[in-house]
Amino acid sequence: MMNKQDIFKTVAANLEVTQKDAAKYVDAVFATIKDAMADGESVNIAGFGKFEVVEKAESKRRNPQTGETIMVAAHKAPKFKAATALKEDVL
Repeated sequence: MMNKQDIFKTVAANLEVTQKDAAKYVDAVFATIKDAMADGESVNIAGFGKFEVVEKAESKRRNPQTGETIMVAAHKAPKFKAATALKEDVL
C-alpha cells in the first residue's frame, strides 16, 4: 500500500526536486481539491476521475451490536468516480 510519504518520494524523484518541495506540491493539490469540494464544487481530472459531494437521504440502519434500528440523518458525503482511462490502466 502506498502512503502519503511514498507519494512525496515518487513525486520528488519524478520532478527531480526535494521531498520537502514535493510535499508542498502534493499537499497543495489535495488542499485545492478539498477546498473546492467544501464549496460544493466537483473536481474533474481528465484521465483520472471526478471528485464530488453527494447528498445522502435520511435512512434506516441497524446497529450490528444491539440489532436496534436507528435513523441516520441526511448528510453530504464525498464521492470519487474513476475515469475510463484509469479503469483501463488498473485492469
